[in-house]
Amino acid sequence: MAKITYHHNPALKTILPEWKGNPVINGRFIDPNKKFEGKFSKALKWKTSKSEKAEEKKNDKWRLAVQKGNSFLKQKEDCIVWLGHASFFIQLNGIRFLTDPVFGRISGVVARYCELPCAISDFTNIDYVLLSHAHRDHCDASTLKRLAAQNNFTLLTSLNTGKLVSGWIDDLKFVEAGWYQQYNLPHKNLQMTFLPTQHWSNRYLWDLNETLYGSFMIEADGTNIFFGGDSGYCNYPKQIASLFPNIDVAMIGAGAYEPSFMMQDVHTNPHEAVQVFHDLKAKTLIPMHYGTFDLADEPMGEPYRVLKQLEAEKKINGDLRLLEVGEMMKI
Repeated sequence: MAKITYHHNPALKTILPEWKGNPVINGRFIDPNKKFEGKFSKALKWKTSKSEKAEEKKNDKWRLAVQKGNSFLKQKEDCIVWLGHASFFIQLNGIRFLTDPVFGRISGVVARYCELPCAISDFTNIDYVLLSHAHRDHCDASTLKRLAAQNNFTLLTSLNTGKLVSGWIDDLKFVEAGWYQQYNLPHKNLQMTFLPTQHWSNRYLWDLNETLYGSFMIEADGTNIFFGGDSGYCNYPKQIASLFPNIDVAMIGAGAYEPSFMMQDVHTNPHEAVQVFHDLKAKTLIPMHYGTFDLADEPMGEPYRVLKQLEAEKKINGDLRLLEVGEMMKI
């Protein structure tokens, strides 16, 4: 039987007392509650089966609206701006963050269905880039290289992911964390914690889960923002709510969920995204991970329409903010 070892960053504080670190078997991170198998047979079944929603998807002309301009980068108010998929610009107390920045096609190949609201060159004075995991729709080498050329940011990410990105960018400043670990930051009014998700990570066929995956909690002067990265529905949000009982905003994935036999373990559909929001006991839900890239079998506009229907039926216990790309939400 393969030996389990436990990994963490010894320089960082762990907030869960009984947590020994992320379990690793044969150099690969595993979820202690649900092991991701990564079976090729599932992918083969997906690609060789006809989708029940193929015709609806073909005829769906819905596209994300984009508010063009860079004015959100020139003001001093606390805000969140969706940049498409899992990419957000966040400003808190004058500190500027980007999450999972992918500003063009995925690896130059997978098409982007909404424009970036402004030029990549407009993103200056970025203090931190948050990377949830190494999948190419969240961790884009081209975007990161361009941002590094015009910013002196620090990369906050997961175990082994910083080492990966440092191979692309000379003199990259990065800090890697395991689950339940707080980054050491030089700001009295800012705290950042890396937290669990039910997902997986790779760049190629042969490096399954050699890098860790997760989510972030940003705490700044009493404002708590949860960035969910990628995750299937699981019990982690309830645990996160017990550790952080006052979450103001939660950015949660609501796309790339069909077919369910392939996607359910690793992505949430709109109903599940709302349940995650309820489990977190957060106040405002910002759905993400839909409308930017075509990564699954559901029609492009289905997540938006389902969420609007759930809102109309008063099935969302809190505020739903279906942001346009480039829209500034003040905090």
